[in-house]
Amino acid sequence: MTTDLDSEVWIRRFHPSPGAAARLVCFPHAGGAAGFYYALSALLHPRVEVLAVQYPGRQERRSEPPAPDIETLAAAVAGVLEPRWGTPHAFFGHSMGAVVAYETARLLEAATGSGPTAFFASGRRAPSTRREEELHLADDRALLAEVVRQGGTPSALLEDPELVAMILPTLRGDYRAIERYRHRPGAAIGAPITVLVGADDLKVTEEEAYAWKAHTTGSTEVLTFGGGHFFLAEHQERIGALIRERLLPGGAPAP
Repeated sequence: MTTDLDSEVWIRRFHPSPGAAARLVCFPHAGGAAGFYYALSALLHPRVEVLAVQYPGRQERRSEPPAPDIETLAAAVAGVLEPRWGTPHAFFGHSMGAVVAYETARLLEAATGSGPTAFFASGRRAPSTRREEELHLADDRALLAEVVRQGGTPSALLEDPELVAMILPTLRGDYRAIERYRHRPGAAIGAPITVLVGADDLKVTEEEAYAWKAHTTGSTEVLTFGGGHFFLAEHQERIGALIRERLLPGGAPAP
């Protein structure tokens, strides 16, 4: 049985809003932490409450090993959310987080008969698409170079040997989990899917983005933003408006 302590370990509420009209569960990218969504939480408060998932192996959970695979990670998050699933929630996942969110949604639908009300897949190709990737087997220098290339981490931070030693095991573990992930054919989720991609993101092609339509019985739309893999940082206001439009009754159209 999931306890309140489990919820405190796994979920961060940066701006609690008990009276929120909607709730958005946010799943970080490989190597990322719940704090990645702090700015979005502030932007959506108080009408949309953000629940940011904190994976093991980072920040205050750095003493824990990262999850061995996506399925284990999704099962743990679903176990935390299920006891509170009477309240409608939407999901937002970036990169690896989109796949964790998708597998979590599948588990919740199977267990409770209902999934998230809306699903935002950011910076990630559809789960059923395949690329042969083995960055988790590369040496430390190559792994860190890829992180810098994607733009999610300032290169100056990676010049600190102690910081690098602290984040490398988790980063490599996350890459191992997502690169070894294989989609299991089965029921699609019921939530409409909004796919967000960066125009210059080499990790998601247009065809791979539109392939998300095979994973929902609802509608699918693909929206393109200027920028690379971490386009979210450049378009916080626009994405916040989009989320409000999708989740709130009478929400103003997103710019």
